[in-house]
Amino acid sequence: MIGDRWGVSDDEIARGYPCDDFVTSPTLKAWRGVTVEAPVDAVWPWVVQLRLAPYSYDWIDNLGRRSPREPVALPDPRVGDKFTAAGGRELGRIVSVAPGEQLTAAIMGAFMSYVLVPRDRDTSRLLLKVVMRTNRLVAIGVSVGDLLMARRQLLNFKQLAERHRR
Repeated sequence: MIGDRWGVSDDEIARGYPCDDFVTSPTLKAWRGVTVEAPVDAVWPWVVQLRLAPYSYDWIDNLGRRSPREPVALPDPRVGDKFTAAGGRELGRIVSVAPGEQLTAAIMGAFMSYVLVPRDRDTSRLLLKVVMRTNRLVAIGVSVGDLLMARRQLLNFKQLAERHRR
């Protein structure tokens, strides 16, 4: 499908993700990934901060409000917590979480898993998989739109985790 992969290897696509447990026979399956020059424990707090803002293109999905660029002390998320906030509105719900390892949420009919994979002491992979059951035309549109937004989001998390690690 158009826009279904960015920054991921074949092995990362083949692995299981928690979101797979929530959607049988998805018409949309999209994977995104980025290498972060920081350990998992420096990346996880930024994933947790998704509850505050979307961290992609703030002028589009956050009505111009800037996503926080400093760490905020938040407790680890729990199943049932809100997933994110955009434009002053709470969006989605967390459906699965393993602190420091993965956060899975449901939003607007899609399920997405953010997975952290340690590479070595100072490097990690931040992977994202999105699944959804919808018609094929909608799946293509969502895949392309998500590619643009998720790419920016993951690159923002990479930059923030690397900057605040130092």
